Amino acid sequence: MDNSSREIMAASSMTGISIAAVERDTGLGKDTLRVWERRYGFPQPLRDACGERVYPAEQVEHLRLIKRLMDQGQRPGALLRKPWATLSEQYATSPPKVAADDTADWLIPLLKNRDVDLLRTEFAQRLARDGLERFVIETVPALNRRIGDGWMTGEIEVFEEHLYTELIQNQLRSSIYALASRGRRPHVLLTTVKEEEHLLGLLMVEALLTANGASCFSLGAQTPVPDIIGASRGTTTDIVALSFSGAYPWRKARATLIELRAALPECTELWAGGASLAGHRCRVPGVRAMDDLRAITPALADWHAARTPGSHATELAIRP
Repeated sequence: MDNSSREIMAASSMTGISIAAVERDTGLGKDTLRVWERRYGFPQPLRDACGERVYPAEQVEHLRLIKRLMDQGQRPGALLRKPWATLSEQYATSPPKVAADDTADWLIPLLKNRDVDLLRTEFAQRLARDGLERFVIETVPALNRRIGDGWMTGEIEVFEEHLYTELIQNQLRSSIYALASRGRRPHVLLTTVKEEEHLLGLLMVEALLTANGASCFSLGAQTPVPDIIGASRGTTTDIVALSFSGAYPWRKARATLIELRAALPECTELWAGGASLAGHRCRVPGVRAMDDLRAITPALADWHAARTPGSHATELAIRP
């Protein structure tokens, strides 16, 4: 832990950190924190003079570490039962791997210098070099991992992580807009459900879908289930695609998918992916699970094949 982190912990040891600040700093939603408190007994917030939750700084550091391990695909239930020392050793001995040909070390100095224009230029150049699909599947995950490492080692501050996220999201939005396939099928509705505020994964999916000719419209983050259903019925939606980050509980994601699958028209496919679902053998009937970003292109090919006259998939679909 660096000196600045120790100073923050010392300054906040008496007053604690508000739940809104914890949400911003860790990326863990307020409802997620409350659920963990009830279910696992951690975190254990104090109460201020108004009865509002405030969190000791050491607990916030603990939550940040849990979030980093979740972003690697580990399950919150197991992580929340382990002490800080065990988690810290686990992260140190199993660091995220970055491709040997591009360690992304250039990213941290640019962030530290607040060189926003140069960062935009660098992202744009790498996108032009890689092409959109490789940029989304390989380059952005490598950058994300480097940011995670930088945060854990104290190289970057929370606001610098937020700056990176905003810039990379803007780059993806520009690419999506430039390639938008108006009117082409399939028509894909993208969103996250309530209490799932992470947008970067959703934008990465939208970029891949758009690059492969799909026509996408996004509702952004935290759309209530009734609104997702209403939006899909009020449009020519072929596919509803949802993203669940590692911070979102698996059981809750599964219940949401079951509810949506029952309410959506049979002809509307339901796709879901993200760290919350990755690796789960328990699949939801009628939901196509995307184990990683590379699964999107084959899924689109299957969708088109199922609607090609004379194809084997079509024959199976119409056979009584």
